[in-house]
Amino acid sequence: MASKPKFAILDDYQNIARTHFAHLEDRVEITSFPETLDPRDPTQQDALIQRLLPFDAILAMRERTPFAASTITALPNLKLLLTTGTRNLSLDIDAFTQHGVAVAGTEGRPPGVNSTVQHTWALILGLARHVARDDAAVKAGGWQGSLGMTLSGKKLGLLGLGKLGSQVGKIAVQAFGMQVLAWSTNLTQEKADEQARAQDLPVGSFVAASSKEEFFRQADIVSVHSVLSDRSRGIVGAADLAQMKPQALIINTSRGPLVDEAALLDTLRAGRIRGAALDVFDPEPLPLDSPWRTTAWGREGRSEVLLTPHMGYGEEDLLNGWYREVAENLERWLNGDELWRKMN
Repeated sequence: MASKPKFAILDDYQNIARTHFAHLEDRVEITSFPETLDPRDPTQQDALIQRLLPFDAILAMRERTPFAASTITALPNLKLLLTTGTRNLSLDIDAFTQHGVAVAGTEGRPPGVNSTVQHTWALILGLARHVARDDAAVKAGGWQGSLGMTLSGKKLGLLGLGKLGSQVGKIAVQAFGMQVLAWSTNLTQEKADEQARAQDLPVGSFVAASSKEEFFRQADIVSVHSVLSDRSRGIVGAADLAQMKPQALIINTSRGPLVDEAALLDTLRAGRIRGAALDVFDPEPLPLDSPWRTTAWGREGRSEVLLTPHMGYGEEDLLNGWYREVAENLERWLNGDELWRKMN
């Protein structure tokens, strides 16, 4: 009797994936590995290969465990890589193709305002109104501390004006009466007006900054919404942070490496801006000794810092929907049927 195919579920931090595969357990041997290994560390890379060597199929949560060509080459038993999301930039699709490994993703997203957009506003409001700090103070027996920052009439700077950035901008205009300034490498006012119209806003609701320097000088809140690439890595650097107003905030729900981490840490330790709210880091999960975890932020002249563990897409409907789609694709593969949402 032939042995069952082996299927690995990676980086399921909330342990919600397995229930979606329960109906397949008589056909496939399932193992979960909730702790992420970072293949940029040679020791962890070796451990990752040893972990995954026996498996025929792997489920990768988007951009948690990267798969470079060197990893793929070291996994000769692998036949199928399933990933959540419509794209996963941490996968070397060409290498998978060269090794005959099929790759497929998912599509499902709940209708309405994007999950990351909602989380962006949770961070903006949480930081501007000191929600986390005041909650801790009240629970510790304290009461009011510093005053909150009003958003009405302030200028929101969107670094990136794609689908997510423009949705964030729409809420800024309609809910808070904010001005919206946008910048990206090739953004023009004409493109900014197109994005405004796409959000059912009047032309001129989004203003394209005349320069990157002017963007950082004028914005009261900078929210990062760029796609990470070799060109955009470190797109927010020390010189940009130095242009920001002393009372300005910076929010990053996109990707950690878009912002120069060392420069941001220096800026915040010196209290040169009011604060930062971060949902993304490099590496992830954050090491226990990371300065983001260990620094006494908001004290002794240091800026306020609000941290969340990459929860922009951590929405129950979204993740459960993704895992259901992956389970459907795994069943199709077991049946010998054509995969849905193929990526190679």
